[in-house]
Amino acid sequence: MTSIRWASSAVEDLADIAIFITEDSPSAAKSFVERVDGAVQQLKKQPRSGRIVPELERHSIRRYREVVVAPWRLFYRCDGEVVFVLAIIDGRRDIRDILLRRLTRSESRGDD
Repeated sequence: MTSIRWASSAVEDLADIAIFITEDSPSAAKSFVERVDGAVQQLKKQPRSGRIVPELERHSIRRYREVVVAPWRLFYRCDGEVVFVLAIIDGRRDIRDILLRRLTRSESRGDD
């Protein structure tokens, strides 16, 4: 079975989103965290089940995958038997520049 490792930025994303949702509905925040956990647990079983990130694939970058936990997009990459969760970003935003900046920064500091 694959193991999961979270980048610190992804942990911050999850916490920030949960706090934001909690302001309106604590039960919705709990549901969101449970849905993210379910998606991550699925990646343990089938790490390549997420699609290649289309915005990056257009630039011939195929290393990163995503799982949608609507409206959020959970970005990750596989490295052998390890799935690195890298970011959770609102899917309604234009994420191309955000991803390129964050994923590059994450790799340069070894945050994976």
